[in-house]
Amino acid sequence: MSLDLKIVFFLNGLTGQSSIFDIAVILFAQYLQYLLVVSFFIFLFYWLKSRREKIRAFLTIVISIILSRVCIAGLIHFLYHRPRPFVFNNIHQLIFPNGYSFPSGHSAFFFATATAIYFYNKKLGITFFIAAILMNMSRIIAGVHYPSDIIGGMIIGVISALLVRFFAERGYNKKI
Repeated sequence: MSLDLKIVFFLNGLTGQSSIFDIAVILFAQYLQYLLVVSFFIFLFYWLKSRREKIRAFLTIVISIILSRVCIAGLIHFLYHRPRPFVFNNIHQLIFPNGYSFPSGHSAFFFATATAIYFYNKKLGITFFIAAILMNMSRIIAGVHYPSDIIGGMIIGVISALLVRFFAERGYNKKI
């Protein structure tokens, strides 16, 4: 048995013992994403001062998300079809997503978002990283991802945001 599967079985074994714990896992795994999206817009409109900074932050974050989630993770899903843990294993499934498991689209999306926000506001970026970790750990506990799915999505998201920032800064510095 792979380490990936051992971790899934261990974490998923925590479910089904407490309805409060299971509800918390479901809230983090399935609904925290909506709170994060709303928080992103609040950050964008209330914490950033200038219109120019708001536009730069918005473009950095949105392009990072598109690159990580749509382009890279989407391409990998198209080429590599890894079934979710519950497909071939006896898993206590708390949520019911569809599609392939590797890489985690949630992980790619929210780690790209957290990284891009970190460029503009360190404290809020760290908060987004913590929320992304909680959300994605909950998705392992809920039985819908392997740890390597989450790590793969995280790497894709962070590198995507770093690349977008790098090229944006190069373009911005050339205009000056």
